[in-house]
Amino acid sequence: MTGLAIAPILSLVLLMTVLRWSAAAAGTVSAVIAAVVAVTAFQFGETPADLAGPCLEAMFTAATILWIIFPALSIHEYQMRTGATEVIGDWLKSISSDPAATALLVGWFFAMFLEGASGFGTPVAIVAPMLVSLGVPPARALLVALMGHVVGVSFGAVGAPMVPLVEAGYVDERRLSLAILLIHACLGWVLALIVVRQGSVRARLDGAASWQVAVMAAACFFPAAALIAGVAGPELPTLGGALLGGGLFIVWLRRGSPPVQRTERIAGRALLSAALPYAVLVTLILATRLIDPLRISLRAHRFDWAYGNGFGDTLMPLYHPGTMLVLAFAITAMVNRSSPRLVAQSMTAAARRLPQVAIALVSVLTLARFMVHGGMIDALAVGATGLFGQAWPLAVPLVGALGSFVTGSATASNIIFANFQIAAADAVTLPHWLALAGQSVGSAIGNIVAPHNIVAGTATVGLVGREGEALSRTAPVCLAYAAAGGVIVLAAQWAMG
Repeated sequence: MTGLAIAPILSLVLLMTVLRWSAAAAGTVSAVIAAVVAVTAFQFGETPADLAGPCLEAMFTAATILWIIFPALSIHEYQMRTGATEVIGDWLKSISSDPAATALLVGWFFAMFLEGASGFGTPVAIVAPMLVSLGVPPARALLVALMGHVVGVSFGAVGAPMVPLVEAGYVDERRLSLAILLIHACLGWVLALIVVRQGSVRARLDGAASWQVAVMAAACFFPAAALIAGVAGPELPTLGGALLGGGLFIVWLRRGSPPVQRTERIAGRALLSAALPYAVLVTLILATRLIDPLRISLRAHRFDWAYGNGFGDTLMPLYHPGTMLVLAFAITAMVNRSSPRLVAQSMTAAARRLPQVAIALVSVLTLARFMVHGGMIDALAVGATGLFGQAWPLAVPLVGALGSFVTGSATASNIIFANFQIAAADAVTLPHWLALAGQSVGSAIGNIVAPHNIVAGTATVGLVGREGEALSRTAPVCLAYAAAGGVIVLAAQWAMG
């Protein structure tokens, strides 16, 4: 039965990696295979109407995720059209004359800021060309753009990748967020060091100095992100950590140093205007999470639905991070007195990117829901844990990385494997929150080897046709990071007895 249970996932892998199908096409075919296997081999569905249950759940969850992605992309398009993104980038470049510090400000903090604000490949598309404009060779700029934002991918655009994990495990979202950040903190400083070494325009850097600045950047980001995760939950660790941690890093850089002289100075008003949507977003999320009467009132408005034998879901629309993004966009446009045409153009550009994303999300969610309700996830968990035994925690992040490699998305990886990780964790008495933390870390690092991301990245820096070269440089880092994450998961399990 394990062989049949794995057929939909194998189909997805082969169609995307061997035949180079899109995630939407491969996911659709694999979802059909999952439905057929669930019905014929696992006797899923008491009535034909039950076949609609997984599809309805998939569409509902996809809609809740798209409600985050669409306004996030709309803000990004608006910022690009108004020049706000360029203003923020220029300001970061003006802070220090140290090439190592500049590499971290642009390739680490700004990359994670973009990931937390919009996700969806935005950091690679913006940061790689920006580094090239600073004099970094294209191949190295691409490597930095791919690796510099990856520790923030676990939380993505306002917590989107966390949605399937929280729903699958019914775990405390703050505890899960802190566990994810702790694992990343143990390993992520290495990525900061890679950013320093590869993202500096200087041919040679002093070894001790590059270590110092890389470790300091990691030390500024991770505690800040953990503080925000512990206080506000999974929506803001990446965005807030980049802002707060970046601010601390700038203070550290300027200790006892005279201000850097630049031919052009970024006006404070322009910078404030550029940062406005993110400041509004942070304010809204903190207010709705920390002010109890407001939080209780917003969470009281719920939309619940049920269908058939055990299908259904819940949405709190006023508490949803997508709603916060919409409000942030609207407030920014009003304060800036932006024309309706500009707002419409930004939303239209964002909407053009949604159809393929929506199809991919619905297809992989449908695949996952049929595998869950049909009992295929349980069969896979029994087979996998039987193969690895009590050493299964070592493989947890590798599974997450595989999902991102195949789909190009941490969110999609979490959708596919969250329930599998839960079932496998039960077989080896691994706490659900720890298994999901390992899944999240793996799905994040898997982004640096995802063909979709590499192809998109090479296009932005003029390296089309050299995708294999980029993959050969990112693959060892991905495997080592995921393997080390597995060691941490296993060690944590042992430590808890």
